[in-house]
Amino acid sequence: MLQYAGMARQITQRELRNESGEIMRELDRGESFVVTRNGVPVGELHPIRRQCFVAASVAVAALASAGPLDSERFRADVDRVLDQGPAPRV
Repeated sequence: MLQYAGMARQITQRELRNESGEIMRELDRGESFVVTRNGVPVGELHPIRRQCFVAASVAVAALASAGPLDSERFRADVDRVLDQGPAPRV
């Protein structure tokens, strides 16, 4: 298997079909792949990121030192970044 840009390995469509079991095991180990057809990249396979849960007590402790939320300033920040107008986008 050839190296592709970044850490993903390049594999052919045929390799994906014939070696799917081994490719799945490598995905479990964190490997990524770029799948090619006739030498042209057509897709990527990446392991799914595992969710990391934080205990509520840890989150509360981390936010304890945060200041109060200024709702008007928060709304102004959101309005500046997002288009929330009623008109349809073109």
